[in-house]
Amino acid sequence: MDELNLDNLSNGKIPGITQRLGGALAEAGSVCLESEGHTQGVQLTVRGDVNNRYSVRWHPVDDQARRAWGDATEATEYGAAGIAALLTERALPYTIIERSMKDTGFDYWLGDGASDLPMEGVARLEVSGIRHGNDSDIRRRVKDKLKQTDRSDSVFLPAYVIVVEFGNPLAEVVEK
Repeated sequence: MDELNLDNLSNGKIPGITQRLGGALAEAGSVCLESEGHTQGVQLTVRGDVNNRYSVRWHPVDDQARRAWGDATEATEYGAAGIAALLTERALPYTIIERSMKDTGFDYWLGDGASDLPMEGVARLEVSGIRHGNDSDIRRRVKDKLKQTDRSDSVFLPAYVIVVEFGNPLAEVVEK
């Protein structure tokens, strides 16, 4: 089984994520996974336009990290972004090259590795997280996020939506 190691988010190899931001995303994801009762090596199921399973690893969470990520909504949002960043590199032929501006309808510009310069994006990525939900919740969130990307359809680039649900854990990947 393939592995996703959240600690890899802080290695500085993702052009659009600094080491420090990557560390924060990894910590948020770790807090979310542990708060849902998961332990090292938990299996993340990926479904939708990509189907796979990954063993997930992370740095153990301490009380300070739990206190720092006391806002469950924010922790879920950032944790989902971290997992989506790793999935983008492992399951799609892209990497995150830049955070998009507010109100564009998506979160990140994706590059294909040929160039990691800003605005050389070849695809868009919208990410969402759910701490714990059912299939209906996930489908509804995917539908909402796909509609949200309509705002930027004029750029004529593919859009991907990744919804991460931490309770199972599960990630739904959909290409528009």
